[in-house]
Amino acid sequence: MMTRVLGLLLVLVVVHPTKADEPLTLKLWPAGPPTARVPKSEATEKLIQSYGGLGSHRISDVSDPTITVYRPKQPNGTSVIVAPGGGFMFLSYTHEGTEVCEWLNSLGVTAILLKYRTPTRDEQEMHELPVQDAQRALGLVRKHAAEWQLDPRRVGLLGFSAGANLAGHAAWDRGPRTYPQVPEFDDPRGPDFLVFIYGGGFLDKNDKSKFRPGFSIPADAPPVFLLVAHDDGANPIEAAMLYLEYKQRNLSAELHICAKGGHGFGMRPAGHPVNDWPVRCAEWMRSLGWVPGK
Repeated sequence: MMTRVLGLLLVLVVVHPTKADEPLTLKLWPAGPPTARVPKSEATEKLIQSYGGLGSHRISDVSDPTITVYRPKQPNGTSVIVAPGGGFMFLSYTHEGTEVCEWLNSLGVTAILLKYRTPTRDEQEMHELPVQDAQRALGLVRKHAAEWQLDPRRVGLLGFSAGANLAGHAAWDRGPRTYPQVPEFDDPRGPDFLVFIYGGGFLDKNDKSKFRPGFSIPADAPPVFLLVAHDDGANPIEAAMLYLEYKQRNLSAELHICAKGGHGFGMRPAGHPVNDWPVRCAEWMRSLGWVPGK
């Protein structure tokens, strides 16, 4: 009898796959960030409240940024750092964060949710501190690649809105780092691929037909997936211009501009073709080998 029970238990262990590991959270700066965040102004607080305030789906006042690692049951070696949007006021932590990580896990991709410093609207450059956090996240993921069963040459960065802006800076900026380097954690490379969802911030403030002074797509820019809705202000113009820059440099890029969808839809279903962006993005990742084909 005991033998039969042990045999049944063995079958159950073999048949049922191991559950994915519980999410692991790591501080980006164990000794504290190298640059302190400017205190939130009254104007920024009022702006946050005008969007409906905070809650379980939105977080703010992040001064000690982290990454949370979501591992799939069967990791395929690819990882993607997810940067939620929120106008550098807050982080849309659910429909541009945790739900995105769940979708990536369904593809076998290890998802790393970036909780970057915010609000930073009162900084001289709103994106600078969040970009520091993204750069550090890239270094940490590559440092732990073997431990987490990852390929350090298949680390992507996916951002929405303000998160796409910081992702673009991390992928395209080629100037010196804006914080003291720590060789143990820092990696001079940017992401190996970029997913840029309804992002902006690279156009000239006064002339939307031009990029900001000093900005250009570098010759070694990573492959990019660009997606935006036509009815999202100047963002479709920006996406088209970024795509043309890639095309002129013979770099890999894919662009989707859908008729309807507005801004900030994330993973929310709304019945528009743009809401199928995860399907299109997965197809793109498969076409370039980031996700195994079926």
